[in-house]
Amino acid sequence: MSEPTETPQRLKVVVADDQAAVREPLAAMLGLSEDIEVVAAAADGTQVLTAVAAAPVDVVLMDLRMPGMDGTETTRRLSEGHPQVAVVVLTTFADDDSILAALGAGARGYLTKNAGRQDILRAIRAAAAGQAVLDREVQDRLLATVRSGPPAAGRPQAQAQPLPQDLTQREREVLTLIGRGLPNRAIAAQLFISEATVKTHINNLFAKAGIRDRADAVRRAIAAGLA
Repeated sequence: MSEPTETPQRLKVVVADDQAAVREPLAAMLGLSEDIEVVAAAADGTQVLTAVAAAPVDVVLMDLRMPGMDGTETTRRLSEGHPQVAVVVLTTFADDDSILAALGAGARGYLTKNAGRQDILRAIRAAAAGQAVLDREVQDRLLATVRSGPPAAGRPQAQAQPLPQDLTQREREVLTLIGRGLPNRAIAAQLFISEATVKTHINNLFAKAGIRDRADAVRRAIAAGLA
């Protein structure tokens, strides 16, 4: 008799948006996925922190403009107090200040509300796996920001540290493709190598260059002129 297979653990997600007309349908939509469990729906940052403190949470799907504690400040507090919780921003705002502030606070993904259901699900799963997803509009804005030079006084800015000289050619190629928004599978296909080899190159690249996560890698690739 074969042994019963274990049911895969579902990702615990908090949905944060101050508008019930957005928050409730979004939570219901995510709950239809077999691998996702919405454990709380929050109307502001305080409710997010309360939900995270009350039970295990893997990912927070975070709006930026909320009353009281906004999404950026909530993300910063989660990064400091609950670094195991990944934040994916889902917002109508794709301006430079919003993007840089959210990523600087520790967000692992950034989507606009034009994103479809599959885009949101992919971003949540990627964030839970330690990866990041930035939608195309956000990547374009980051690229434009880097190319336009330093921001005005008082504005947050992406760190543009030079890449270390000991990066291999392959590691630079991987960073270039990350900067173009490609996931590991697409990078593997582009370079004719396995996904496992891609992960090894990414681990080595991140360690050498002091890159925190995939969003940071995108910023570094753009700043280095690779993307």
